[in-house]
Amino acid sequence: MKALPIVFAAVPATIALRLGLLGDHMDGGKQTMEENLTFGGPSPRQDGSVQTQTCLLQHTLGLLLTLFSVLRIRWCGEGYDYCSSPACQVDFSDSCDGNIRPSGPDTKHVDRSKHGSVPYGQGVYHCEKYGVIALSYDDGPYEYTADLLNLLKARYYLSTDARHIFTHITCSDPSTNLDKTYKAKATFFITGRNLGKGAINNATFPWRHLIHRMIEEGHQIGSHSWSHQRLPEISDAQLDNQIFYNEIALTDILGYFPTYFRPPYSASSDKVDRRLGELGYHVTYFNLDTEGYLHDSPYEIQKSKDIWDRNVEGKNPENTKWLDIEHDIVFQSVYNLTEHMLKSLFKNGFKIGIEEYNQGGSLK
Repeated sequence: MKALPIVFAAVPATIALRLGLLGDHMDGGKQTMEENLTFGGPSPRQDGSVQTQTCLLQHTLGLLLTLFSVLRIRWCGEGYDYCSSPACQVDFSDSCDGNIRPSGPDTKHVDRSKHGSVPYGQGVYHCEKYGVIALSYDDGPYEYTADLLNLLKARYYLSTDARHIFTHITCSDPSTNLDKTYKAKATFFITGRNLGKGAINNATFPWRHLIHRMIEEGHQIGSHSWSHQRLPEISDAQLDNQIFYNEIALTDILGYFPTYFRPPYSASSDKVDRRLGELGYHVTYFNLDTEGYLHDSPYEIQKSKDIWDRNVEGKNPENTKWLDIEHDIVFQSVYNLTEHMLKSLFKNGFKIGIEEYNQGGSLK
């Protein structure tokens, strides 16, 4: 059966973009075309009929694209561009890779007893303790994740005057008084099968090793669904697949699955929250978003650094706490922004926290 992706049946996306009909918002590192269909803005001033024809064309195409989006018109095709998640519409085609069950034991009958004081099926938006910043990365593992783990593993040497920070793993500056060593820990919200990367528990890919490495190096993992679907918009059966399939894959890799879940695109609903609560999940969001997914270029990423700096630089750790969201599928977030955040975090006297993710434990 041919797969059915998000709609651009009548108008190629490249044409729509040139006409200003589509926004460029990126959510979670992936373009969310369905949500960004808008009418084109005012065209550059032209004379006579050319201007009129251009405006009519823009508005006509805008109406068509918006109509297709609302009606979720299906458009058939084959191959990666049509069948890879999250673009492929899982409710309309069994050829979407998001509909392929991973190998591993079924988790539907696992004991889901609730423990601790962290609420189930309700949002967690911030750290519990002041002076703590929790770093989290969504959508991976991906081709950049190994280098991100290398960076987080590096030792950060902080001098007593808090002005000189060194990121060398084996080197230090003998001219400074080094008195502290930091190793950064993060929480990775794992997506099981997205962006054509294959299933995370498929031994032919590096993802199993990277997930094991996350745990071995002291990081936390959470679930970010199987194939990054918008959970409020899919059927009840597909919602269960998005939850259970990721559990199956993670259990196949680790022998257990986590009890923390971050909905893709941070999009949830009462129905989704209720189901996650029934299955023993804490729903995790954030209160600091640097929007790296919007600024994935060497120049644009400065905007994300500016967001970080406004919230961290010069702030008093005694009354500040952040739960930050990043994405390890975004090149500049991994290779540029993360190091900026780490240096700033330590320089301003914050600690990296993952304690809030431990309170609910992991289902085993």
